[in-house]
Amino acid sequence: MNSLCFKPLRELFLVIISASSLLIASCVSQSLTPDPSLIQIQAPKPIIFDTDMAHEDIFAALFLLSHPNADVKAITVSGTGEAHCGPGVSHALGLVTVSSHEAIPVACGRETPLAGNHAFPAEWRKAVDNAYGVEIPDGGAASNLSAPDLIIDILQKSNEAITIVAVGPLTNIAEALQKAPEIGSRIKEIYIMGGALEAKGNVGNSGVNIQNEYAEWNIYIDPVAANIVFKSGIPIILIPLDATDDVPVTRNFYKALEKNRNTPTAKLVYDLLTANLDFVDSGGFEFWDSLTSATFTDQTIVKFEELNLSVVEEVRPEIGRTKQDANGAKIKVARSADPKKFEKLFLTILNWTD
Repeated sequence: MNSLCFKPLRELFLVIISASSLLIASCVSQSLTPDPSLIQIQAPKPIIFDTDMAHEDIFAALFLLSHPNADVKAITVSGTGEAHCGPGVSHALGLVTVSSHEAIPVACGRETPLAGNHAFPAEWRKAVDNAYGVEIPDGGAASNLSAPDLIIDILQKSNEAITIVAVGPLTNIAEALQKAPEIGSRIKEIYIMGGALEAKGNVGNSGVNIQNEYAEWNIYIDPVAANIVFKSGIPIILIPLDATDDVPVTRNFYKALEKNRNTPTAKLVYDLLTANLDFVDSGGFEFWDSLTSATFTDQTIVKFEELNLSVVEEVRPEIGRTKQDANGAKIKVARSADPKKFEKLFLTILNWTD
């Protein structure tokens, strides 16, 4: 029989498949709704949030500022990250306002790494400084202290150990540990978004002509600082690309947020995603920092493995690589993540109201 006889059937089949795909995507989006029953209210845990204030850092900050079990004592901006100090601090203060918090101290650290001259691309930093064209309201006044000094001050005055959630280069924390080594005993643990183990790094494939397929940006920017923190003896929970690759930012999540944005926090995240839809559609946008913050509140989102790790500091194609090392620090590493559980929790907290 002539194959042309099958053409109408083939076209009908393709139409059915296409319609089915759209229906499945719609059902996935509709099934993703806030569920307050996921949250078991506990005594809030004190944290310092260390960030470089890019779009995904903002998501993570708003998650922690909105979560009933997190008590954000300070926000410290890493000047070696994507935001420059002025805009980074201003935006962080604005997030405190958006989330209806009382004043939270905000400070920035140095804008150069402890060693070397690695930096995020200027074009990226300009976009971050401009908040991608999204309006972030004014906040209060910044701290008079530098970020490392603010970390030291908060820790020394606290009656209990404090957790640090770090989602940018580790410059501020390393410098604080260098200036006041005794604060290590006052840090309960450090959650770090950084590194890549079996996953491919994201520096070399960023389209900025850096020949490095191993490193992840946060560690790459200041590998010396990363090693200082790794070797500090403080318990570390690392969320590398191996886990964040499991939680891409998708159109389905965007559509779910579009239908469930009942707070200023959720609306701001929606606006930032809207401003970055090209990035969402590229497949390269992940919930790097939000997964790290969410893991702090619920470790069942990820699966862990204890590994001995160090960071390559030598100037060669592997600089900034996070690698297994028998002589390295013992670190609790997230190897994978549950995207459905994460997205449900994230959407719930963005829409959280007391």
